[in-house]
Amino acid sequence: MSLLSSNPKNKVYLSVTPGVGIEMMQLDVPSGKVANYAVRELAYDEQQKQIVDMEAFKNAVSEMYEETGISPKSQVVINMPLVTLRTVPDLALLLPDDAITGAVANDAEDKEYIFKRQEPIVSWIDAPTPSGVPANKESRTVMYTAIQKSVVEAIQTALYELGSTLVGVETSLTSIFRALDYMNVTSEQMQPNMTWNLLIVNPTGYSIASMSGKCLIEFYDEPLPIKSFEGDQMYDEIVKSVKISLMNYPANYLYVISNTDQISAELLLAKLKPTCNVDFLENNSFKKQDSLIPVSLNVLPTYHSKISLQAIGCALVDTSSFPLKFSLMDVKMTAEPSCVIPIGEHEYVVTEKQGFMVVLIFAAVVLGLLAILTFIVLPGIEKSKADKIEEYKTKNTEMTAEIASYNKTPDPAASFDATSEVQNGVKNNRAKLMNYTAAGETIPNNVWLTYFMTQANGLVYMKGGSTDVSSVYSYFKNLRDSLIGTNLKLQKLELDTDSVDAAVADSGNYYFEITNMTEAQLNALLNPNAPVNPGAGNPGGNPGGNPGGGEGIPPAGQPQQDNADNGLLSDKPIQ
Repeated sequence: MSLLSSNPKNKVYLSVTPGVGIEMMQLDVPSGKVANYAVRELAYDEQQKQIVDMEAFKNAVSEMYEETGISPKSQVVINMPLVTLRTVPDLALLLPDDAITGAVANDAEDKEYIFKRQEPIVSWIDAPTPSGVPANKESRTVMYTAIQKSVVEAIQTALYELGSTLVGVETSLTSIFRALDYMNVTSEQMQPNMTWNLLIVNPTGYSIASMSGKCLIEFYDEPLPIKSFEGDQMYDEIVKSVKISLMNYPANYLYVISNTDQISAELLLAKLKPTCNVDFLENNSFKKQDSLIPVSLNVLPTYHSKISLQAIGCALVDTSSFPLKFSLMDVKMTAEPSCVIPIGEHEYVVTEKQGFMVVLIFAAVVLGLLAILTFIVLPGIEKSKADKIEEYKTKNTEMTAEIASYNKTPDPAASFDATSEVQNGVKNNRAKLMNYTAAGETIPNNVWLTYFMTQANGLVYMKGGSTDVSSVYSYFKNLRDSLIGTNLKLQKLELDTDSVDAAVADSGNYYFEITNMTEAQLNALLNPNAPVNPGAGNPGGNPGGNPGGGEGIPPAGQPQQDNADNGLLSDKPIQ
């Protein structure tokens, strides 16, 4: 995302310096120190005026970014060796700027062999006029410099692939002037109306800049095959040629700079023996000082002697007030920065606009998801949780009420009295057990029971049989004596046979019923589903009956049958 962001704040300055390589610099102008610096070897073709291998250039810049810790997402100004600097005189005063640009481009194509094959980028200024010299009011003279458009495009592409933005292209001549002005080594020469010549020795020849103070009046470039000479012959050839050239540029000062390790500026100046004031600067391995300007501790000591005038001047492009300025950056060629994303064996170049669109799409997706989460998902979850809370509140209310009911003082009438319940149980069971015990202890050997029922209220009903009548009467008498107050009566005694002969002969078994129940109670016991006659009374006033009477008698012909649910110690109430 850092590479895709716009408006890079870092600005770095590169210099393609023949004999040194490719330099990267950041200058702290307030302190006057080099803040960051790195250098790598880079081959430069002096004849074709271009970098030999652009891939090597890109790799070198990438390595220097990593070494200095500078983000590749930076704006870059690059210094290139001067290709040409010429003057075009006698242009019409009313000629528009685009027409002048076309005129100087045609002049470059006519005068320089390089631009016969490659399209130039040109930058021009009105030729400076020394103080005291009247300007020509009838025509216009311009000074221009040019560089191959293909070279700038190649540099631009290489930097974009690293994520950098090329924002300026400077020439070595203007960079050197800015550096000299910043270092104050030519302060005497750069005084107004002071004429002086700057002699610059390069690996492929020399050039002379005729100056008036800080104004460039004329520029002369002389190719010279310095590398084809050896020893003193190199100096002799240069001195011979330079003396002839300087005759055309009379001046008060001569300042010599050597940009090649093959020539010492000090020794060359000694051989020239000019009659004017002289000075020199070694911009090569002959320099006697450790560094041309102070450096910070961030810069490796081995780099100090390599810092060139061109790198210093390029780093001053935004702060220097030196009047000689050219802009070789074609605005139409400015492309948006990009970064290279490697995926597998392929590399994808993402431009700033594309990256911005990706960020917008990503932001839209995130906002959409947040909207769905906020307006759809969260309300549903909130409602579900609210329903759960209400359910828990309801349960809590119910449980609180139930707990409160347990904590209330019990109603004495509705409370459970353990002692009373035990006494009632003992009382009820005692009556049953007494009736049951008496029925078993007093029974003769030839009497048997077929049905027995007793209840806690004292009601008793039993049925049985015997082999003789006297045993039945004896059993009935013993029961009544044992169960005093129960008002037992022999309800029924009859011969248990359907044979008339047996009845006459008085042979067979006898059937009997003993009870203290009324006929209504017996009817309820033996026929629980029979309707009750509310008009029937309670005959005999049996104390075991229902006080107040009112039980009915079963209809005539209603068969009496045993009720299995009311047998033995039954608790089913008898009406």
